[in-house]
Order: sequence, then structure tokens, then C-alpha cells
Amino acid sequence: MQTDAWGITSGYEDTRGVWRLTPPRTRRAILEAMGADPARPPRSSPPPSVVVAAGRPAPSPGRGELTLEDGAIVRVDGPLPEGLPPGYHTLRHDGSDATTLVIATPGACPLPPADAWGWAAQLYGVRSAASWGIGDLADLERLGRWSAGLGASLLLINPLHAPLPLVPQQPSPYFPSSRRFRSPLYIAVDAVPGAGDAGPEVAAAAREARALDAERRIDRDAVHRLKMRALERLWERFGGGERFDAYCREHGAGLEGFATFNALAEHHGSGWSRWPAEHRRPDAPGVAEFRAARRGRVRFHQWLQWLIDEQFARAAAACPVMQDLPIGFDPDGADAWAWQDVLALDASVGAPPDRFNAAGQDWGLPPFVPDRLRAAGFRPFIETIRATLRHAGGLRIDHVMGLFRLFWIPRGMTAAEGAYVRYPADELLAIVALESTRAGAFAVGEDLGTVEAGVRDMLARHCVLSYRCLWFEEEPPARYPRLSLGSVTTHDLPTIAGLWSGADLAAQQKLGLRPNVAATESIRRRLGRLVGAADGAAVEDVIARTHALLATAGSTVVTATLEDALAVAERPNMPGTVDEWPNWSLALPQPLEAIERAPLALAVAAALAARRAPRRSP
Repeated sequence: MQTDAWGITSGYEDTRGVWRLTPPRTRRAILEAMGADPARPPRSSPPPSVVVAAGRPAPSPGRGELTLEDGAIVRVDGPLPEGLPPGYHTLRHDGSDATTLVIATPGACPLPPADAWGWAAQLYGVRSAASWGIGDLADLERLGRWSAGLGASLLLINPLHAPLPLVPQQPSPYFPSSRRFRSPLYIAVDAVPGAGDAGPEVAAAAREARALDAERRIDRDAVHRLKMRALERLWERFGGGERFDAYCREHGAGLEGFATFNALAEHHGSGWSRWPAEHRRPDAPGVAEFRAARRGRVRFHQWLQWLIDEQFARAAAACPVMQDLPIGFDPDGADAWAWQDVLALDASVGAPPDRFNAAGQDWGLPPFVPDRLRAAGFRPFIETIRATLRHAGGLRIDHVMGLFRLFWIPRGMTAAEGAYVRYPADELLAIVALESTRAGAFAVGEDLGTVEAGVRDMLARHCVLSYRCLWFEEEPPARYPRLSLGSVTTHDLPTIAGLWSGADLAAQQKLGLRPNVAATESIRRRLGRLVGAADGAAVEDVIARTHALLATAGSTVVTATLEDALAVAERPNMPGTVDEWPNWSLALPQPLEAIERAPLALAVAAALAARRAPRRSP
């Protein structure tokens, strides 16, 4: 496969092994979306960025002065010096204005504790008697205390990233407005200082919100209205504080820009590209004027982020939390507004046609332009990884193949007409290793599906764990590689109860999704053989046996979903649907207080807590 100077590949091999050439029309459209001049390829000399990793030969990017992250200056006349401190350093080349970003990385991410296990939870669905219609950070703290008491080492949760601050609220945690900041829906209002004596309006909002818990389907719009009403009253009573001021100083322009965007979105509505011209760019004078005129509202949105940060830190102290990083963000959101010059806004990423989806997929997420990302010193990526890892013990990278290549679909074209664009994987993985080491967190790459040759080997060299899902693996769990996370299912796949009972397959057929019946039945038969369950076996028995099998996994860490621990038949998300299925909106059928006593959940936890994974090679 050939790749041109802009990263556009000459073609790809589809899931049937057929070579698909990149059509000239597609290549021209991608170049146009990149804002690229075909006659002027991106700079390659001196290199815009290089990686220095422990145990690898030091590159020779040129002569000049190397300014280290701490401000020290080192003269470079050949290969970069050995023993550079980990960090982001800048080489200014002699006789030129050009600079090279030098990423000094440990070369590998930390590993989780041996034989670790944890729950995979959709936090919005983990409600307690105190919840305001949706699982919140106080519920996460309680879930963490209970889990740690059972021997769990981590909680893998859905992305908590911020949606647009508008109604309707985006239900998908994988389509955020920003991956740097978090959703106020997860604030536990009762835990906000002063909430206990805030008066009848907050108390009334609490009663209305708790009444929403009677319905299993989460009403995010109602939760948003009620929580914002209460939080606005509490903000009026907030007299300021040094911890809040310190948080604002620490997060500086990024936080202020995000808060300004939210205030602008409340004023103009969604779709920043259609806002008045003076507000379409974060550096426009009109934006500064708006911020000054509505300083109180901007500070309110900064305060919300501080509340989330404080509450999340407390929850993560109860049990290490593994954060989930979506592959992209809403083109109408805060990150797209802030980084519009580094994005191809006339393209989106997705997946080519395959045997499960003949039309391919368009996820609607704008891609970074590779050479612009490099020219920006990878700041958008660094900030995103750093923010996601804040207070976290682990990082799950959704569709980790996107660090290597993404499938671009130019505006106006179908997924079948798209093409792959390559990304600087060396630099991106170096950043993941550096930031995860600084955070003391391990990393997992969600590498399910079609993975090109060499990707898993490169991830393993960086100690990014592979993802091994029982539904897809031909080998039994005992043969899973050590450098992996073992699981039974994911949020996009059937639960054990859904698969074993046939409820999931029936739901897909009722929705007209044309599921692969033969493949599903094959997985069910294989599960029965692996756990020694006859066709008529009770769902709860199959679930218990499946997790006893998972406990034998060679993986260094395994996770069990709370849906499986409660024998839930519905999966959290049904790919191929929008409103036909309650995607990302189903609460667990029991409150947290009952989950803590649920016999099946306790049995699953006991099986995983007793695991002693066999020592296998990576």
C-alpha cells in the first residue's frame, strides 16, 4: 500500500480480501477537505516532530538549540543527546525559523496490577435512591467503595465527556462536544457545598428529579433542566474559593474557551459555523467582547467543571477509574470550534463496507488533518489524553486503529467512496505512553474488528493492552495474551442473557436490522460448549459459568459488565439504530442499594476476585 505526502493511501483490502483502489475523485475531495495544495506537499525537512524513546537509537533531526520542557537549553550538533528527560522539547534549527517537536517518551505505558479485575459500567444507568434521574459521581463513588471491598482493582466506565449545553441532550457518550471537559449531568447536586440549605427551589428540583427514577429509560433533557435550575441557584450562593480559583488557573485558556463556547451556544444555539461571523472563531475580537459582557455565565460554566473535577477525584479515590476515550467529537461542539484550523470539517470518519454493513458507516466525526496536527505540536491530542487521564487509573482508547489510520468520507460522498488516511502513529503512541506514565495509568486499545498487520505488535511494544472479547475469540480465555484486557462482551454487543435467551436476536429482527443469524447462533453454541451448558440451562447459571471461565483468562486484567451481573437482556447500544432503540438511555433494573446485595453480582465478583491468570507471553 502506498501513501502520499498527505497520508492518503492508494487503497485498502476489504474484509473479503478484495483490494479497493482510492478513486481519483475521492483523493481530490480529501485534498480539498484538508485545504491542501497538491503542488506544495507538507514539510518533511527538517522534520516537524521526532520521537526519542528509551532503548531506541536517538534520531538526528538537525543542528540547533534544544529547549527542554523545563526551560533548560541544550546544544545539538548530531544525534539528540541520550538521557533526555521525558517531555515535550523544542529544537530550533540553525539558520532557519523552523522548529522540531522532540517527544521524549518512556516508550511504554504502565501496566495494571497482575490478575486485576473490575466492573464495566454505564454510569448513567447506575442509579441509587439519591440519584436525580441518572447515575452520578456520588453513585460512582459508592460503586467504587463496594467494588473495592469485593477485591476489584478498577471500574471501566462510559465516557463522561461534555455534550452541548442544550436541549435535546446528546445521549451518545461517543459524540461529545468536548473530550477535554465533562458533562454536568454527572454532578451529584446533593454533594455540592450548600445544597442542604439552598431553599425550596432546589428541594423541589430534587423531588422532581428523583421521581424520574421510576422510569427505566433515562430522560436526559428533564435531568438537564432540573440540575441546571438547581445548580444556577447554588452558583448564586457561591461566594468563591481558593480551590476554584486554583482550578481555573491550572486549566487556563482551555477552560475559559470551553466555558465561553458554552455561553455562546446557550445564546445562539447549536451550529457554531452558522453563528454571527464575530463569534465563529475563538480568537475573534467579538468573542472576547462577549466573554467580558457575560463574565458571570462564563464563570458559571467554569464552576461546573470544577465541581465535576472535585467529585470525580473523590470517586476515583474509592476505586481506580478507567476512562474511555471516543474516537472523535461533534463537529458542532466546543473542540471543533476551538481546533477548527486543525480539522477537515468537510469530511467525516467512519468505516468501509463490510460483511455486516454493506453500505459502510459514517460516524459524522470530523478528522484531524495529519500535517496540521503535527504543525500544532499535537497540542489537541496531548490536551485530550491528559484531560481524559485526569484522576484516572486507566485509559481505554476506542477504535485504537485510528492512531494509525482513519477512514475519511468527503462531504457529499458515501462511505463506499471513502479512503484511508494515515496518521503519525509513532508520535501519537509516544504521547499516550508519556501521558499515561505521568498519570500512573495503564492503557487499553479497543482493537476489535479489522486490524491491519503490524498494529497489534506496535501496540504491544508500547504496552497498550489488546482487547479480547469472548464473543469474537476462537481461543478459550486461558489462551488470551498476557498484554490484554479480557471481557465477555462490550456495550455494542449482546449481553449473555440477550444472547442465551435469544432476546437480543429477536430485538434485532423486530427492528429490521437483518442480523447475521448464523453467526449469532454459532457464538451461542460455542458459549454452551465452553461453559458446559445445555440448551435449556438457566440464564443465571450460564452467566455464573461464563465468568468462572473468564476468571481463567491469561489477560492481565478482565472486566465484567454490570448488565451481565444482573442478567439484563438488553445491550446498552444497538448499532444501526438511532431512535428505534433506547441507546445509552437504559438504567439498570435495580438501584445500587439492591445491586450491592444481588446474589448473581456477588457470585461474579467472587469468581473474578479468586482468579490467578496463567503466566503467558505477550
